[in-house]
Amino acid sequence: MYPIRVVSLLPELVEPVTRSGVVGRACERGLIDVRHVSPRDFVSDTHRTVDDRPYGGGAGMVLKYEPLRDAVRSARDGLPSASRAFLLSAQGRILDQGLVEEIAAGQGLLLVAGRYEGVDERIIEHEGLEELSVGEYVLSGGELAAAVVIDAVARLLPGVLGHEDSARQESFTTGLLDYPQYTRPERIDGLDVPKVLLEGHHEAIRRWRVKQALGRTWQRRPSLLEARTLTAEERALLEEFIAEHGPGTEREPPVSD
Repeated sequence: MYPIRVVSLLPELVEPVTRSGVVGRACERGLIDVRHVSPRDFVSDTHRTVDDRPYGGGAGMVLKYEPLRDAVRSARDGLPSASRAFLLSAQGRILDQGLVEEIAAGQGLLLVAGRYEGVDERIIEHEGLEELSVGEYVLSGGELAAAVVIDAVARLLPGVLGHEDSARQESFTTGLLDYPQYTRPERIDGLDVPKVLLEGHHEAIRRWRVKQALGRTWQRRPSLLEARTLTAEERALLEEFIAEHGPGTEREPPVSD
């Protein structure tokens, strides 16, 4: 079982991802154990105050050090010592598939969802939190980002997906976008399934899928190709795609070894 702990003021924003779909089924089968800890459980005043005005002035409120520290420490109880611990933050490292794979290969995960204008900066250093962002935009809090991380990590854990090849073949796992997918009927609204997918020639289908994945990546996310060294076959297939879909002078395919 892979343990995940979430420190959050609004766990109701995270919980839906653990009750349905792939993650929900994984939780029901005991493959993932997601638990929530609230900083409000570690304050004793009548209003259960967890925030205060920022030193130096400015708009908004900041999550206080003590309740957040105590919540983080409580959430860590029972987690393996090597578990990764992240504060969801717009200032953090951008989540990508490589990092998702690193996290999934680990022993457990702690996610701290900030709120208001942020958290007391000292908590990050003292509790050894890595800052993590799910994109270059600002959310009202870290709960939705935590849900994204949980979903992305869960699908890579052993036994979670129904087919062991599913995660390996998805976009970004191979460094490319995914190839187009089709299902029945063969023709609808004047649109046909590509003929190669109907003929049953496995090698032809494999080459078509590789070519489409390369071509989509070239069209939509060329930076991914720039970071990838193409094999001779991949370069030939990409050149075929560019010739078919042109114009081909805008972006040159990366040079292979």
